[in-house]
Amino acid sequence: MIASVRGKTPQIGEDCYIAENATIVGEVSMGNQCSIWFNAVLRGDVHYIKMGDKVNVQDGAVIHCTYEKSPTTIGNNVSIGHNAIVHGCTIHDNVLVGMGSIIMDDCVVEQNSIIAAGAVVTKGTHVPEGTIFAGIPAKKIKDVSPELSSGEINRIADAYVTYSDWFKEGN
Repeated sequence: MIASVRGKTPQIGEDCYIAENATIVGEVSMGNQCSIWFNAVLRGDVHYIKMGDKVNVQDGAVIHCTYEKSPTTIGNNVSIGHNAIVHGCTIHDNVLVGMGSIIMDDCVVEQNSIIAAGAVVTKGTHVPEGTIFAGIPAKKIKDVSPELSSGEINRIADAYVTYSDWFKEGN
């Protein structure tokens, strides 16, 4: 479902894939080559959600904001894992948000970082560039190696562009 709310209509870039049961409402803008997967919800009803190019929001993930206070901004080449919650925060370029993780209001995740599966990044946390945060509450566990950057962050973002092509072609 793609719907307007309070006079705001989602803006979808070129060459994007939106699963038929994904929900995108309100002030949501996304760049090119993005993919929004099954049962994902992007609610731009209380503030805006802005996404760059080559962002994938995997199955069951929720992206939301806090009313008139905390929008959500997501950079380029970002993967939001299955059932993750991204709420009222800023995620820079080249970030992997692991499955089932939660990123709360006013957090900033700098570029080339990884939020581990199941991590809870509490309100206002700053994740420095090139780090891995894990746990509850999430804390730095190590730096992202060049192998992890290419082998996970870039590999997953690129894979989701390929996967979305399968669905756009109807195969």
